[in-house]
Amino acid sequence: MATLRDIKLRIKGVQNTQQITKAMKMVAAAKLRRAQEGILNARPYARKISTMLSHLVTEEDKVENSYIAPREIKNLAVVVVTSDRGLCGAFNTNIIKESVKYIESLRNESLNAVAYCVGKKGYDFFKKRNYDLAGHTTGIFNFLKYEYVLTVSKKLIEMYLDGKVDRVIIIYNEFKSVIQQRIVTEQFLPVPVEKEEGTKVKPNYIYEPDQKSIFNYLLPKHLKAQMWRIFLESNAAELGARMTAMDNATTNAKELIRTLQLTYNKERQAAITKEILEIVSGANALKAQQ
Repeated sequence: MATLRDIKLRIKGVQNTQQITKAMKMVAAAKLRRAQEGILNARPYARKISTMLSHLVTEEDKVENSYIAPREIKNLAVVVVTSDRGLCGAFNTNIIKESVKYIESLRNESLNAVAYCVGKKGYDFFKKRNYDLAGHTTGIFNFLKYEYVLTVSKKLIEMYLDGKVDRVIIIYNEFKSVIQQRIVTEQFLPVPVEKEEGTKVKPNYIYEPDQKSIFNYLLPKHLKAQMWRIFLESNAAELGARMTAMDNATTNAKELIRTLQLTYNKERQAAITKEILEIVSGANALKAQQ
């Protein structure tokens, strides 16, 4: 049975942990506000540039453009976007499980799949197991910068244009709310651009210099914009998951302290009662001798 000293030390230890989790929750909340602003600003731009490409794409582009033209699918790159740190609940576990499930489904179809890991947690998982790694990028989410997007997108585009892979798929957590993230599997290359159809009368645009030049100019920007949006989504989702996890940990620590305090009080009361009984017994023994 634990002594009063042991219980008191454990209460102190849990209180220290509670202070840490509370501080981490506050830090995550402060960062989350900035991350939310970033993703809310990035989403309209990424959506609009995608819409513009759908206006500009031609049937000729679909066949001849190296970023869009369909290929026979033999090799795929699966980009797994996780966090660099833990303590964010099931954020990384869920994305890794989904990625493993997707890669195994490709293997069952006799397709060759390589993993490209963005984030240390995903890289640590895949490098220790029987998976082919095409590369990794870690340590970027503490201070997320647009330069990281350029580095990752350049590597993926080079792999695709060089013919090393025939399709690039990105699996990441999309930010829905502080308590909700949604795992998304999204095709990055070839660019999924479709000509808009419908009976609605479209305006007759005049393009300067010309439609094809504008399309070729916007296409690389579209890839960078989508990658930047994905990084921002994952970063905001991670902070939301960490904030929720630390809030739950703080609540659990509070409940554990309350339980330990009750145990401490019971043990202390039992010790006091025992001492009183010993004193009374000793006094009665002295009286009996007299």
